[in-house]
Amino acid sequence: MTGSSRLTPPLAGAGRVAILGSCVTRDLWRMAGAPADDLLYISRTRLPSLFAVRPEGLVLPEGPAPGLRPNPAQALRTDLSKTGLAKLAGFRPDLVILDFIDERFDLLVGAGGVVTASWELETSGWDALPPLLTLRRLDALGDADATLWRRSLDALATLFAPGGALSGARPVLHEAVWAPALRTPAGRTEPLAPDLEITPGRRASRAAHNARLARMHAAARGAMPGLTVVKAPESLIFSDPDHVWGQSPFHYVPDYYAEIWRQLGGG
Repeated sequence: MTGSSRLTPPLAGAGRVAILGSCVTRDLWRMAGAPADDLLYISRTRLPSLFAVRPEGLVLPEGPAPGLRPNPAQALRTDLSKTGLAKLAGFRPDLVILDFIDERFDLLVGAGGVVTASWELETSGWDALPPLLTLRRLDALGDADATLWRRSLDALATLFAPGGALSGARPVLHEAVWAPALRTPAGRTEPLAPDLEITPGRRASRAAHNARLARMHAAARGAMPGLTVVKAPESLIFSDPDHVWGQSPFHYVPDYYAEIWRQLGGG
């Protein structure tokens, strides 16, 4: 942890916790067996999409999104309907934990709006809804994406400033990265492939995304001076081949979650 908050673990005295990130942070509660009654979880929403307006003319179908479980379906609807910010502010959190793992997705831009080109969007088939079908794809590793992301980070920082919608909340950054190798419960390690399929047919480089995450983490620390940082040592950054969500560079071994939970002060 960094800054003056080093002596006070983030979860100490935090009644209402919001996660603006991915399952790598939400899984901390599951792995610890901790109650999630006062926990808000907003995922599959990239920062540029969070601060964007709904594309003009977009009408979402009633009912659940096809092919998705309830939670991912709700995350998709939140991203497309642009209700994430209102949910976050209305929750009135004491603590907001950020992680940028879901920033791996491309963006779809146009019709006056931005949406996250997530696996959930493609799986549901809602990417074929008008006007989403005509949107332009921005590569997550491209310069145009980086410009939009930096603007959205600055907008996020203003929410935590005095007078902002989240001025009463303490921001925490979980500096999660893509693991280079897996580790079995027996202790065997094995390198992971250098790339990963982000969405069907679209692969991305682990090294390129880790370099991008390092830039994002540095930018967040600069934009939010009161930010607390939690980060696992390299010795614990391993993928778990038996993870409940399947093997992935950001589905970690149990020791990883235990260490981040300890840094947060969860026990």
